[in-house]
Amino acid sequence: MAHFTRRQFLKISGATAGVAAVAGAVPGLTRRSSTIEAATPQFQTSGEDVIVPTVCLLCPSGCGMLARVADGRVVKMEGSPMHPINLGALCPKGQASLELLYNPDRLKNPLRRSGERGSGQWREITWDEAITEVAQRLNDLRQAGHPEQAALLYGETRGQLRSFFDRFMQAVGSPNAISKDSLNVEAAKLATYYTQGIYNFPNYDLENSNYILSFGANLLEAGPWVQRTVAGQSYMRRGRATRGKIVVIDPRQGITGAKADEWIPIVPGTDAALALGMAHVLIKAGLIDFEFVHEYGFGFEDFSTDGVKHKGFKNFVLENYDPRKVEKITGVPATTISRLTGEFAKNQPGVAMLAGKGGMLNGSIGGLYAGMAVHMLNALVGNIDKPGGVQTQRYMPCTSWPELSSDPVAEAGRQQQRLDGAGSEYPLARHAYQAVADHVLNGASVDTLFLTGANPVFEAPGGQRFIDAFSKIPFIVSFASFMDDSAQYADLVLPEPTFLERWQDDHIEGIGYPGIALRQPVIEPLYNTMNTADFFLRVAQTMGGPVAAAFPWGSYEEVLQYRLQNIGTDWDTLKELGVWMVPGYHPARRGNERWVQEVVGSDRLSAPRDGRFDFYARELSCALDALSPEQLAALGLSVTGDAVYLPHYEAPPYQGDANDYPLHLNVITLMSLGPVSAAANMPTLMEISGMTVGETWRGWVEMNPETARKHFLQKDDEVVVESPFGRVQTRLKIVPGLRPDTVNMPYNFGHTAGGRYAKNRGANGLTVMSGQTEPATGLAAFTNTRVRVRKA
Repeated sequence: MAHFTRRQFLKISGATAGVAAVAGAVPGLTRRSSTIEAATPQFQTSGEDVIVPTVCLLCPSGCGMLARVADGRVVKMEGSPMHPINLGALCPKGQASLELLYNPDRLKNPLRRSGERGSGQWREITWDEAITEVAQRLNDLRQAGHPEQAALLYGETRGQLRSFFDRFMQAVGSPNAISKDSLNVEAAKLATYYTQGIYNFPNYDLENSNYILSFGANLLEAGPWVQRTVAGQSYMRRGRATRGKIVVIDPRQGITGAKADEWIPIVPGTDAALALGMAHVLIKAGLIDFEFVHEYGFGFEDFSTDGVKHKGFKNFVLENYDPRKVEKITGVPATTISRLTGEFAKNQPGVAMLAGKGGMLNGSIGGLYAGMAVHMLNALVGNIDKPGGVQTQRYMPCTSWPELSSDPVAEAGRQQQRLDGAGSEYPLARHAYQAVADHVLNGASVDTLFLTGANPVFEAPGGQRFIDAFSKIPFIVSFASFMDDSAQYADLVLPEPTFLERWQDDHIEGIGYPGIALRQPVIEPLYNTMNTADFFLRVAQTMGGPVAAAFPWGSYEEVLQYRLQNIGTDWDTLKELGVWMVPGYHPARRGNERWVQEVVGSDRLSAPRDGRFDFYARELSCALDALSPEQLAALGLSVTGDAVYLPHYEAPPYQGDANDYPLHLNVITLMSLGPVSAAANMPTLMEISGMTVGETWRGWVEMNPETARKHFLQKDDEVVVESPFGRVQTRLKIVPGLRPDTVNMPYNFGHTAGGRYAKNRGANGLTVMSGQTEPATGLAAFTNTRVRVRKA
């Protein structure tokens, strides 16, 4: 008998374990042995390895990825070092994306409902049947003179896809291409629009900043371009000689606050007051950039138009936002406000960062004013389009879409009011995704509803009302890779390939300079799926007439080749490299033509495009000036006159009596699970989702230890979280880095569908929220619901 030393045993055991792990994880490696008794297994790598560049779609960052394909099977994902957003890094979602591609719960064929809505009864149909049915439905609406009764709700649409969806609905004759931006970044985009005149989320040059004031911006876990902010804040802290300072202003500390230099636990929904208190200190202490404010700003000083005197930002702030008054609103000491403001001003360049949502989605127009006030801090110190400050995202010169042909039916339909009330009921809104359910329940006429990248039953606050709304819509089509919470109530469920199997481009955002990344199939689609854009192309061709004429391309790949033909490279090179960009951000000189065309005011519709940053929002004045005091009050405004167009604090309309429901509920997005519903059905992500609190595979609610003692609760207690709108049960976790009056629940738990790993795991905190829509901007309300927590 052979004898092994302990060293030999551990060496062989370790090798065997490693081999077993690799064999299980990488199906491209095939074990070969001549006899079953063979003592040493032999391995042979795949005969053909191919590396295919693509782009992740599990969060809005759009990180570049490299897929290693071995003998036709994807075996590993890595970050692309050529992509400027992630520079070769890849978060757990991207690393685990093969669990999406090879998931056992994927939809494999088109399905037609055969039972009651939500019964789970389906029969398979062909793609030709689905295309014919949809085309006939839309042609019937056009022939009846009501193409506006078709609506499309869409989620994350990168690159050309958003304008493609808009074009399809316009060609049909409907104004109802509705984005779910109102659940997230729309607040920041509107804030930037009504100040800087740019309708987009601002970029921040973190690598060159010396000071970050993060107003709820979750730099290390979530946000519009989280991988970008992770890299930026890391570099400013470790990658250069001068170490920058980070201050996180948020009711929850989280990972970002824990790794920051200072955490400021602000009262939820009071960001506007704090930002204006800081503006007060900047102005009174003379710490502003006088040249920028007076030469390139509008409305900082009092002014007159047509003989009418108007209050300017300076005097309005000095009169109303003394730090001692702000302390009573925000819970932040006046001395802290003054100290932070002085540090911010004297450690320039620095940035005051907007959140993707956070306190700006508080159910009132005060959320918009909060965003405006925060962004004005950057203007007060002159950091607009300046190294280390705020950048303006540039884009590649995509070829314009061809003009739509004359079509009286479509033209009349496009003039109808939008289904979500944006621009009419909600005068400042571009999109009001969550309001669709309310309008349908109140009698709005909808015949055909498309859902793509959209799961409103799960992702909208109070989303269960969408189930009732769906019952009033005759025909619903969902494009999805999994039977998600909303798709289970559709009439047609059309399987979409995962992002690793389809064509799509991706505007590179978050770095300022223009770039395009290409999402391409790394392997042929595994199942009988179809890209949603290709489906709509075939529907358009089947419909014929002006709709078909609007889409002369044979595939979405051809659409991309058309739109990207002038970006500076050819299609084959773009496919090979996966990315093309014009690196190097070059700020515009203040006041020149490029400044006016790209940096300040280029997106204004009514206010002058004069290159001036608005401290007094002229575009807002154009939108609301004709409204009476009663109409302004109906929009939630407590002021009239000039104050309407100046950022100010509006108290959030909290839902739930403070005596009965003493705690503020906050739903947070984790780096692990992210914002995409399908990620909840990826087991690796479920396994790591609660590492910070010692929880796996289910959700939880976070509570401050002081609050837990007050309510006689302990760690890991089963508790009920209850609001005036519903209740959910989950597990309690004690988290010191949290205001005592606030509790947190993680997003992407509590699905009722979506696959075996997602279904019935944990609770969805959004179900106990009110589901209201802010009456001026059309934004969803995420942070104004009060709850109580008790032992189950």
